[in-house]
Amino acid sequence: MSLSFDKALGIHADALQLRSRRLELLASNLANADTPNYKTRDIDFRAALSQAQGGGVGLMRTHASHLSVQGGGVGGEPLYRIPNQPSLDGNTVDAQLEQAAFSENAVQYQASLDFLNSRFRGLRTALKGE
Repeated sequence: MSLSFDKALGIHADALQLRSRRLELLASNLANADTPNYKTRDIDFRAALSQAQGGGVGLMRTHASHLSVQGGGVGGEPLYRIPNQPSLDGNTVDAQLEQAAFSENAVQYQASLDFLNSRFRGLRTALKGE
């Protein structure tokens, strides 16, 4: 009987990598809150997770001049966020929104870690035969 870690861990391993990548982007946004002309970037988590699971993005080119979507594996392509109210210096970071998104993503990251921990605990128990 063979053990496949991909099947055993499910979606949580990919989700953990995406959450980690998103935390880096959100931290970068917060660090550049006062940088002139800095544009806020983020990951579309659902699309990136679907792509990481092999579902693809599912976009169709309707005109020859449209850009094609290139798959980048786990991590997704960072996109620019449309600002609610850009500042006069061209910066699009809203510190309060970024802090809220960072906190929410950190909680979801911890939840993914907890799910993975319980999966490993279950695998360890199964291997011991308890």
